[in-house]
Amino acid sequence: MIGADAIVKCLEKEGVTTLFGYPGVAICPFFNSILSTGIEAILVRSEQNAAHAASGYAQVTGKVGVCVATSGPGATNLITGIATAYADSIPLVCITGQVDSRLLGQDVFQEADITGAAESFVKYSYLIKHVSEIPRIMKEAFFIASTGRKGPVLIDVPIDIQNRTITGFKYPDTVNMRTYKPTVKGHAVQLKKISKELGRAKKPLICAGGGVILSGACRELHDFSHKHGIPVVTTMMGIGALPSDDPLYYGMIGNNGRSYANRAMRESDLLIVVGARIADRAVASPDLVAENTVLIHIDIDPAEIGKNVGPTIPVVGDIKNIFNDLAKDPVSGDFSEWLDTLTAYRNSEKPRKAPRRNYVDPAKFITMLSQKLDKNAVYVADVGQNQMWSCGYYTAKSGKFLTSGGMGTMGYSIPAAIGAKKADMRRQVVAVCGDGSFQMAMNELATMMQNDIPVKIIVFNNGYLGLVREYQHNTYDAHYSMVDLGTAPDLSLIAQAYGIPFVRIRNNKGLDKTIDGFLKDKGPVIVECMLDPMDTVK
Repeated sequence: MIGADAIVKCLEKEGVTTLFGYPGVAICPFFNSILSTGIEAILVRSEQNAAHAASGYAQVTGKVGVCVATSGPGATNLITGIATAYADSIPLVCITGQVDSRLLGQDVFQEADITGAAESFVKYSYLIKHVSEIPRIMKEAFFIASTGRKGPVLIDVPIDIQNRTITGFKYPDTVNMRTYKPTVKGHAVQLKKISKELGRAKKPLICAGGGVILSGACRELHDFSHKHGIPVVTTMMGIGALPSDDPLYYGMIGNNGRSYANRAMRESDLLIVVGARIADRAVASPDLVAENTVLIHIDIDPAEIGKNVGPTIPVVGDIKNIFNDLAKDPVSGDFSEWLDTLTAYRNSEKPRKAPRRNYVDPAKFITMLSQKLDKNAVYVADVGQNQMWSCGYYTAKSGKFLTSGGMGTMGYSIPAAIGAKKADMRRQVVAVCGDGSFQMAMNELATMMQNDIPVKIIVFNNGYLGLVREYQHNTYDAHYSMVDLGTAPDLSLIAQAYGIPFVRIRNNKGLDKTIDGFLKDKGPVIVECMLDPMDTVK
């Protein structure tokens, strides 16, 4: 067995069945070894998208996603995808080829210090120097990626290590890292304090972030909030933690969130933040939290607690465990008056934006689309105005809402949707993007068709980089710079080139029938929605 065989054997031991990647000479031994296994290696058209696809795969399966690239530009192209996963705490193992270890530091062809370059965007990174280290490093990498605050781990493997013989291969049964022992159980004293403060509160509120979803604690959140009658708001990454029609759900907070959700944040006297950062976009602004509010911050990552706002009660641990432990303590309190107040706020909110009658109204389209999707469908939003509209009008059921929240990476939706669909071919998967973000990732249509992964793609076409144009309109008195995308390409011809059915919608007429039609189609479909170029988020 050579090193490349050992890496593949380790992947098999971890239950990996699918990976996404792009080959090159420095990683060829690995891809040659893959051929003798049942692991499916899906060739993407850009390394960045291998990480996005692995991210989508990870979020649907709940397992660690795997992406692979070669040395030099292959590895550096991967960095944006790694950073995107790191910002949203998505578990990935990213394997890169490297030049011969004897040549490291000599600036030879396609050499790049990828472990150094990616240092800010990984939980941990390895440069394998001895072939005998492979089993231990692979076991540790999957453990680190999937425990504590989840995230990407990088493994850089020189080509000579891949080709070197390994003797006595044995994959470890356990991991024991002296310097990495994440806390999963909340401190008992802190949990008692939470129960005590809940008993005193008149206006408690739970703010749920993406950590609730990543820890698999949506059911526990539902049970805890309903047991005590506590209202819930979410961050962008927390969308879907409770269904949109849950009577205790009061929408997304933040600059582009619901006004009544932000108002609830300001007026609450006890705020329980779970699995969320208390910073700018995620929680609008730290000053949303009133000075006299009792702030409870629960997170698996101790570095996040107190980073921006000092909590009254900090709790480090896995959210699922903490909710289960909190449920054991009896808490008395009647919050019906507070709920009535929030419901009145919600019912009195005016429409967020005026509909565009001569174009497709994105608010109406997204509302209708998400209501018609299967309960367990996966909705993948890109970045830009389409993301803001998606957050505002998507109806969460029991499916998944995926987007790039922390990094805001354009071009995310199509490869992430490919990974999500590959994770579960029975589920509906829809990617929603703008014409700008579509052009950043339309090369992955080839990946989709080659591997028979039928994703539905919605393109909101307004001829602009819409969110930047809107910002320039408001900030620079409509002096537009570098935001006009023109009229090319013709998406009908792009779809034809890849053999994908295409639908163009010019206005709201017949919207209901059109959405029914493309959802009913079992294969991939591209739907282009023509938007008012001057349409705005609100």
